Amino acid sequence: MSSQPNPSRPLWPVGVDGRPRLRTGAAPETIRVLTAALDARIIPDTYVSDGAPVVVEEVSGAAGPTAGDDDVVLPLSSSPLKPALLAGLLAEHTDVVQSKVNEKGDTYDVEVSPPAAVLAAVLARQSWPGLPVLRRIISTPVLRPDGTLLQTPGYDPATGFYLTANSYLEPVPDRPSAGQVAEAREFLLERFLADFPWRSPADLPNYLALLVTPLIRPFTRSLSPFGMIEASMPGSGKTILAGCVGLLVGQRVLTWTDSEEELRKSITTVLGDSVGVVVFDNLTEGEVVNSAVLARLVTERTWTDRKLGSNTAANFANDRLWLATGNNLRTGGDMASRSVWVRLDPDCPRPEARSGFTIPNLDTWILDPRNRATVLRHVLTLVLDWTAQGAPVSTSVPQMRQFTRWAQYLGGFLAHHGIEGFLHNADAGRELDDDHAEWYAFLSTWHHLYGDEPQTAQQLRAGAEPEYGAPDQWKGTFPATITGKPLSAKALGKRLAGQVDRWRGDRVLRSEVDKHTKIKLYKVEHRADST
Repeated sequence: MSSQPNPSRPLWPVGVDGRPRLRTGAAPETIRVLTAALDARIIPDTYVSDGAPVVVEEVSGAAGPTAGDDDVVLPLSSSPLKPALLAGLLAEHTDVVQSKVNEKGDTYDVEVSPPAAVLAAVLARQSWPGLPVLRRIISTPVLRPDGTLLQTPGYDPATGFYLTANSYLEPVPDRPSAGQVAEAREFLLERFLADFPWRSPADLPNYLALLVTPLIRPFTRSLSPFGMIEASMPGSGKTILAGCVGLLVGQRVLTWTDSEEELRKSITTVLGDSVGVVVFDNLTEGEVVNSAVLARLVTERTWTDRKLGSNTAANFANDRLWLATGNNLRTGGDMASRSVWVRLDPDCPRPEARSGFTIPNLDTWILDPRNRATVLRHVLTLVLDWTAQGAPVSTSVPQMRQFTRWAQYLGGFLAHHGIEGFLHNADAGRELDDDHAEWYAFLSTWHHLYGDEPQTAQQLRAGAEPEYGAPDQWKGTFPATITGKPLSAKALGKRLAGQVDRWRGDRVLRSEVDKHTKIKLYKVEHRADST
């Protein structure tokens, strides 16, 4: 690692050992000298992040991943400068001296370590105009906002990213040849991803979109949906698929929790790491992913939360790809419209016993950094061939609310390479939305029972009580508590108020206020031509 020289850096005197000599004195003078020296980057590899000076350091003893579901840390880390760390770096890179006078009246220099209080005062400020802004440390090349590829290791002033070195990745040409593009496409589609049991023609292109997303996000500047990598049975390959993304760009693997508070804390903690992918791995079979915290996360560019253990706020750029893996997963609430599905179905009793793969033991093959570099090179080749043609977008992809921009760019990338089926399983994904299915069943039964006749919440609740010995006319669709009892009229009214004008398939709940009683009335509208 090496820092770019600061042209405004003052010419510090040099000691006999070749290190800059910082002459200090009383506390105020020392603060001024050290502040100027730090802002002039007298310490190599220093930057500023969110108003605080940081130093980029190598991570010693960081072992490589042993499985696809391991955390993958980057070989470099940015450490906030604290008094103890600053003291050590000053001792390593400079001579901090003070003048002393001996008994004879002669002046001489003594090397000192500034007091912790002085170092804390230096670091207390938030303005560091001489330090370059460090936004993230990344392990893979990415597209800059101007469409060029950041692939030279080191700090990139255009993006504020610091790219770690990869000795196995050769430079990718800005305009790959037709032969290179054909080779890349053949490797990815007919070798690397050929043996996964994709459930539908949409699952492979959906996965490729997720794989490419971290590499082109600085260019697209788009929010990306939550990735659901789901299988019908264990041993189908879902963890390998998630790991293949995370092993390329760095990943943190988290345990899923139903506690919104614990989920919020986990998100805040992991956003402080320099990883490109966060994976909630191996959720409980049949788990329903229905989280207001997660739904908010994937639709916000900036995540704001209080720092753990303090009352101060922390702001993080939400520039990660979020994934979940599991068997027979479902979604609920707002997560249904904020998720992209990649589904596997081996359609055999023992998926783990399958053989004859194009790349045998892919789960261990991908752990070799040389193989990961091969995958990355081919993906980047397709990306740069796409950008060389102007990065065309697709306007025929389904509208995805906040993610339409993402869908248009990734749809254009896939269409450019003749890969069809992107997002064509959106309807199947809606069928996996438990919240949608429950409301649709309830509204359908309601319309069957009452037609267009308006009802109060109290009338609906009264109709949920079956006569003794009579069958349940709602056939189990009436909203219930966790104990299975029908909701009270008050609770039902609150639930209905939150669903007014929200379409559930071809049915929608409407409301009006009775002119005489001022009580809110509800009715179900059925429109056969809606989608």
